[in-house]
Amino acid sequence: MNKFAVAFAAAGLMALAACGEKPAAEANNAANEVVVNEVENSANAMDNAANAMTNAANAVENSTNAM
Repeated sequence: MNKFAVAFAAAGLMALAACGEKPAAEANNAANEVVVNEVENSANAMDNAANAMTNAANAVENSTNAM
């Protein structure tokens, strides 16, 4: 999910709140799912960065060993 989806979900919830109506469970669930996906994507990005660092370190070590 992207930031636009988060913005639209939040805007929908705020519009319902402005009308004094309780947000539907589906809207809450959709907003929560967007947040969970963003957190998971961030965690995956961190994992990928860590793996890239490990790969770079291994490449340096391999080139050192080859000398």
